[in-house]
Amino acid sequence: MADNCIFCKIIAGEIPSTTIYEDEDFQVILDINPASKGHALILPKGHYANIYQLPEDLAAKAMKLAKKLAEHMTDKLQCDGFNLVQNNGEVAGQTVFHFHLHLIPRYLDGANKDLLTWNNLQYKDGEVKQLEELLKC
Repeated sequence: MADNCIFCKIIAGEIPSTTIYEDEDFQVILDINPASKGHALILPKGHYANIYQLPEDLAAKAMKLAKKLAEHMTDKLQCDGFNLVQNNGEVAGQTVFHFHLHLIPRYLDGANKDLLTWNNLQYKDGEVKQLEELLKC
């Protein structure tokens, strides 16, 4: 646990939250500033600042849990779509530096319809090939 981490304090029971799922590795809470009705956060019980620090086995478990909860929440909330959002670093929108995965139900008639939009960029000639060479694993 990190001393000044709000999510660590929630997991420790020092700050109240609304838990919708819990197991030995994760606690899933409703977001107190939701983007939509039912917006929840998957929190690992151990403190990992971001995806880079999260062990691979926990990353895999987080995605399995996200799938399970997305199916459950879609059924119960009757939402029309679903976003899984995970930010790493301040420039990417991370505000709490404890890995967390947003589960965001989406509704055709709901608020924040443009929640995850951006202006598409255009690659310059040859840039895609350079990126392919740079990024190929």
